[in-house]
Amino acid sequence: MAVAGMINILLSLVCIGLSFWALQAFRFDLFVANPKGARTKLLQIFLSIFIGHGVASFFTDYFGWTQLLRQFF
Repeated sequence: MAVAGMINILLSLVCIGLSFWALQAFRFDLFVANPKGARTKLLQIFLSIFIGHGVASFFTDYFGWTQLLRQFF
């Protein structure tokens, strides 16, 4: 149980970091008034947490589903 929790935490942090890195390529200057401002950076952090959590949840669920398939055979 504890190992699974640690894996989920690490997976979430890695996915959040990757989504933050990927959002660096997005042109926020087309959508916000002050692209260098603190509010834009906060928006970028919130978006990376939202996307990263969703991706990590998908992989965690997918791993759980593959474990359930063992009971099928």
